[in-house]
Amino acid sequence: MLSTSAVSVVIPTHSRPDLVTRAVRSALAQTVEDIDVIVVIDGPDEATRAALDAIADSRLRVIELPERGGAPAARNVGVGHARAPWVALLDDDDEWLPHKLAAQLDVARAASAPLPIVASRLINRTPRAEFVIPRRLPGPDEPLSEYFTVRRGLFHGDGFIQTSTIMAPTELFRRVPFDPTVPRMQELDWSLRALSHDDVALVFADEPLVIWHQDENRPRISLHSPWQAQFEWLRRSRPLMTPRAYAALMMSVISSMAAPTRSGKVFGTLLREARRHGRPGMLDYVTFAQIWLIPPDLRRTVRDMVLKRRDRPQHAQPSRPADRSVAS
Repeated sequence: MLSTSAVSVVIPTHSRPDLVTRAVRSALAQTVEDIDVIVVIDGPDEATRAALDAIADSRLRVIELPERGGAPAARNVGVGHARAPWVALLDDDDEWLPHKLAAQLDVARAASAPLPIVASRLINRTPRAEFVIPRRLPGPDEPLSEYFTVRRGLFHGDGFIQTSTIMAPTELFRRVPFDPTVPRMQELDWSLRALSHDDVALVFADEPLVIWHQDENRPRISLHSPWQAQFEWLRRSRPLMTPRAYAALMMSVISSMAAPTRSGKVFGTLLREARRHGRPGMLDYVTFAQIWLIPPDLRRTVRDMVLKRRDRPQHAQPSRPADRSVAS
């Protein structure tokens, strides 16, 4: 029987057996042993099932869905099967450092809110660089929607939350499920909706506990989502954020998805929406312009160079997890 400090780990996956195996091993290697690892295979996938069957650990459960429904729906299924009072999310292409859950449980015990969302910093590993984000934690009176979205640099923001860093009470995940209609920024959407409840607060473990693998040669749904769907999501979500945050998202994330259209009409639509319902700052205008003028590959290269240079004085290079035996 699981204790009150036990954690159910939920990992959605499909057609990435080597990656999900790495993620599962990083969960099973946690210093907190009272865990329940639930892998939800999002649709028929014999290769993934076979890879997971080869892991001999009674704490691992595998749920196969009859058809694909997307990662948010798969997470909801996993939460529905959770046995522990806490759920920690892990994407199949990420991995955890061994003390990740122990550090977050310590933070959760010290939290004053009845239902704390516990996040952490992470190591962002790309083909060109490695750096730690978020660069800072939210200020005491800072609106969290602005912390997550408003940039303080041309190529990056200081605030961030990512799926594999999130641990929260199982009760909260069941009260506020993931929205299967949101193609991108699912963790931001979930966090803003969960934080709209009075008994919920966001707290951080102030250290990197997750390795976020950003292999840009690997296909990602989030990099190919139609911008219109995310535009409509942002318009629906406007009551959950400040005008400053609304403008920042419209002129950065939504614009980066729409810029490949090279459409003057789309350019004008996003700019008008940000000005009419948001409160853009000067950096938002500069960001908006460079997104539409500079090719995405060049922007990513410059961003990684800037972040790597700025991050080096503040953070020593982290050690790799102990288990590297298996090849996001």
